[in-house]
Amino acid sequence: MTINQKLKTNKGFTLVELLVVITIIGILASVVLVSLNSARGKARDAKRLGDVRQIALALEFCYNDLGKYLPASTFPVAGTPLGCSGTIYISNMPSDPSGGDYFFAVDNDSNPQKYVIATKLETPNTALNADKDGTAYGIDCEDPVYCLSP
Repeated sequence: MTINQKLKTNKGFTLVELLVVITIIGILASVVLVSLNSARGKARDAKRLGDVRQIALALEFCYNDLGKYLPASTFPVAGTPLGCSGTIYISNMPSDPSGGDYFFAVDNDSNPQKYVIATKLETPNTALNADKDGTAYGIDCEDPVYCLSP
C-alpha cells in the first residue's frame, strides 16, 4: 500500500470519536450553565442588598424631616414613590428581583423610632454576618434573611 492509498482510506472521524467529543462538549456546557445560575443568584442578592440600603437611606432622610420614621401602615409598595414632607426620596420603590416587596416593620406605628427592613437572600453572603438576627418587630431575621435596622 502506498502513502497516497493510506491517506484516501483514513479521511474523517469514526463514530466513537465523534460521540466522545460531543459528550465532552455537553459536560462542559452543563458545568457552565450551573456556574451561570450561581452567578445569577449572587447578582439578585447584590441588588437586594443595594435596594435595602437605598430604602434605609431614604428613611433616614424622612427621619430628619419628620423626627420619626414612616409608619409601617404608610410604607410604599413597589413601584410607588417614597417621600415625606413633600420631598420624594425614591421615585419608584424597588421590588425584590424575584417579585414582591421588601419586608418593613416599625417599633410603634403611631410614633416609629426604630424600624427593620428585611429581604431573603438566595446564596450564602458575608452581609449576613453583620445584620440583625432574631425577631424584630414581628419579622423573623434568622439567616438567610438579611435585616437592616438602625
